[in-house]
Amino acid sequence: MARGDSFVVETNVHFPADISQLYDAMRKVLEVCATLSALQGSTQWRQFSHNLRGIKRLLRVVHKLKKSTSKNPEKKAHKDQKIKQAHREYLAAANHQLQRAMSTGAEFGCLNPLLLSKLNHYVAHAEVQMDQIRRRVLNEEIIAHSEKVFSIFQPHTEWISKGKAGVPVELGLKVCVIEDQYRFILHHQVMEKVTDSDIAVSIVEETKMRFPNLQAISYDKGFHTPQNQIELKTLVEKVVLPKKGKLSKLDKAHESEPEFRKLRRQHSAVESAINALEVHGLDICLDHGIKGFKRYVALAVLARNIHRFGVILSQQDGKRQRGAYKKAA
Repeated sequence: MARGDSFVVETNVHFPADISQLYDAMRKVLEVCATLSALQGSTQWRQFSHNLRGIKRLLRVVHKLKKSTSKNPEKKAHKDQKIKQAHREYLAAANHQLQRAMSTGAEFGCLNPLLLSKLNHYVAHAEVQMDQIRRRVLNEEIIAHSEKVFSIFQPHTEWISKGKAGVPVELGLKVCVIEDQYRFILHHQVMEKVTDSDIAVSIVEETKMRFPNLQAISYDKGFHTPQNQIELKTLVEKVVLPKKGKLSKLDKAHESEPEFRKLRRQHSAVESAINALEVHGLDICLDHGIKGFKRYVALAVLARNIHRFGVILSQQDGKRQRGAYKKAA
């Protein structure tokens, strides 16, 4: 018997406002340019810290400005123009430094391809954020969710809303775990750009390859699709996967069966494994990049299984000691 569920592992990022991400990109652009020019004996970026502080001052001005809640159209229009002007000044300062940075890259980049690659990477990020700020603030467009970048340092970060009480949004990646009846995690998968229902079958197939004796699987409603119901039944003998929406009489009868209800009640035990992972450090990933993220999750799962194994050995040792004491008495 196995049960599966997913949870969010957050990445170590700040809230992904485009104006803040533009500053992050500009900070890295100026740092790389300063390093690149210093290696060539040039002093053109000797004041890069001063230039960066200037950009940050303009960022703070933008941060402090809020849209007017006044019912007076003139006051509201005046405040909107003030906000747009602050954004124009911020963009102008960033663009000026960006043009200088591209000139530096063209001049010295061929002498250090590695730094040139980093410079081009952050310049591209800055240009994307500048374009989105212009469209969002100056042109009053709505930016499509698919176009948004939630971190220039952790680009794999996703905007996830699981509908939890008090937690409207989480920034990170979902991880699906499969746990057996002995509370060992048999398999896990980091979910990139996929939903629960997308991996419901594939993760069971992979688990079955590692543990051929797997006979039953339980999920919650988020993993349900009609096709998943059919395919899972070809992999395991018993599938506990409640259907979404209004149930037919046949479905009601199926989900009312004693065995189905028994396995369904046991499904919530997977939350214990998820909670243990989060409490012991997997609530947020402190590693970098998608490879580091996957490594961090894998090591956490391994640590959880070792911990569970230690608990079992401790319980067995305690029983042996109590048995010996009684016999001696």
